[in-house]
Amino acid sequence: MGQGKFTSERSEKQKAEAENDNSMQKEQRRTMQGNVFAARPPHSAVRLGLTVSPRNVLGGYASAMAETQPQKSRVATERQSLSARCRGKAAVGIPRRSLLLFFFSLFVCLPTLKAQDTPAENWSQFRGNHQLTGVSLSTVPNSLKQLWTFEAGDSIESSAAVVGGTVFVGSQKGELVALNLDNGQVFWKFSTDSPIGESSPAYSNGVVYIGNLGGWLNAVNATNGQKLWAFKTDNEIKSSPVVVGDRLLIGSYDQNLYCLSTRNGAVLWKVRTNGPVHSTPSVADGLAYVAGCDEVFRAIRISDGKEMFTISSGAYTGASPALRGTAAFYGTFDNEVLMVDLANRNIAWRYQHPERKFPFYSSAAVTASRVVVGGRDKLIHGLTHEGKIAWTFATRARVESSPAIAGGRVYVGSNDGRFYVLDVNSGAKLWEFTAGSPLSASPAIGRGRIVIGSQDGRLYCFG
Repeated sequence: MGQGKFTSERSEKQKAEAENDNSMQKEQRRTMQGNVFAARPPHSAVRLGLTVSPRNVLGGYASAMAETQPQKSRVATERQSLSARCRGKAAVGIPRRSLLLFFFSLFVCLPTLKAQDTPAENWSQFRGNHQLTGVSLSTVPNSLKQLWTFEAGDSIESSAAVVGGTVFVGSQKGELVALNLDNGQVFWKFSTDSPIGESSPAYSNGVVYIGNLGGWLNAVNATNGQKLWAFKTDNEIKSSPVVVGDRLLIGSYDQNLYCLSTRNGAVLWKVRTNGPVHSTPSVADGLAYVAGCDEVFRAIRISDGKEMFTISSGAYTGASPALRGTAAFYGTFDNEVLMVDLANRNIAWRYQHPERKFPFYSSAAVTASRVVVGGRDKLIHGLTHEGKIAWTFATRARVESSPAIAGGRVYVGSNDGRFYVLDVNSGAKLWEFTAGSPLSASPAIGRGRIVIGSQDGRLYCFG
């Protein structure tokens, strides 16, 4: 009797554990369905380089490094895990704490990147990373050649995003397009119903975000091009979206900087300024930095929208601030480039060309030793971190394209219709390509390839 009772109680316990395991499996399936494995068009999640980020397991903020670690092994592991769960084996008997520790070990063992530089595989937003440095770790061939072109049908002023094997780019035609990085083949097109100006796409966790001149911010499924949600501001959007964890930052010409939920576009907070918010926010240590058209540089806490400090730039600003260490660099319409000391909360120096007095609309690229920025004086300026001229390079028209840097080389377009490659230390020209139409968009770099659009609607890929 005693043995029979013990056996019965154990059976009931096993039954309860099995039911609990089944509930865990169902919950894990729902979690996986919320990621890229829910749908697979011909350009699969593997081609897109989309992964289940540790952010989804641990919550909170995860670095760009977590989303851009080597893709093949992670996707293979996740496929095996998903397949095993479908057979009813993987999750049974594994404590939740063990699963969390397993994913945490994946997260902390990611390869270490140089601070603030963009990983080699991806250029997932405007200027490549949260600090807007415009610097990539990608290895670009010394001898470039044109690999392919794509005809967008109208001017491309938006800068592309490159994620895995996919290029995302917007155009004045009002379309966000996903293309194969290898050959320019179109995966899908999404109509935003209004022209896309300078707002550049941002990718995060299987979603692409982009603003348009109708004032809409659209969230689009990166795998199939289907709209997930849209948010309407009261004026045009030229700022580019920046995703920080489960929050999205976007500026509008309605004079507000918005913080939206990436889940559904709900407004979490907004900060009212005294002019259009053209600048794309740069992000570091929980703060968003915005250089404003109201001549004010702002530091805003991302968690609640509190304005932490402001600094007068002394001039209208169209450029976005690039961060390196505790310094922010940006140009103004008063013909200056500023360096803001974020620790002391003051302007450390102002640079102005001794002879040519023209505005700086281009956003700077910043390495450990150089600040490189285009000017409407037709020059590309290479500055030291102390604000001194290291070199200048003359083009034949204004330079509104924001430079990108990889492997000691500067890549930048000019309104003279040429794409230039310069040495970052000396400014010497290493190569140029004639597109024949103004290149005001900025280059994006990923997987050793460079993508840039022109005002005649043609997207170029070099490698």
